[in-house]
Amino acid sequence: MSDNADAIDTISPTDAWSLMQSDPGVTLIDVRSDMEFLMIGHPRGAVNVPWIDAPDWVVNEHFVANVRKALLGKVSAKGRSSSPLLLICRSGNRSSDAAEVLRREGLSDVRIIASGFEGPLDDEHHRNTVAGWRFEGLPWEQC
Repeated sequence: MSDNADAIDTISPTDAWSLMQSDPGVTLIDVRSDMEFLMIGHPRGAVNVPWIDAPDWVVNEHFVANVRKALLGKVSAKGRSSSPLLLICRSGNRSSDAAEVLRREGLSDVRIIASGFEGPLDDEHHRNTVAGWRFEGLPWEQC
């Protein structure tokens, strides 16, 4: 959780996976590009809604509408007023930007998965060695 009341909450990858297992109403959105989602891999159960994508690499003008579609029919098993929405990207930057827009558009229960799918770079400029979904050994798949 963050200290700033206006900041988007973060959740660890392991806590995110536990929440997904305990509450079928949770939606995990992977905001990375289509190619990252397919070729690098993604968390099991994630829905891909790119924040930015090829060929133009600009913010997806349909992002909020596509996220809302992914949430259709979701009901939280925990008696919440809205279903929890988790966002993941490579290391956390795109998720943060996307979460701010979703909050402005009225989605209240939005959390960012800390360190993303691949985590930050280590001292040798490698990912997946310090933190993140894959580093934690959580279920993922690749096309």
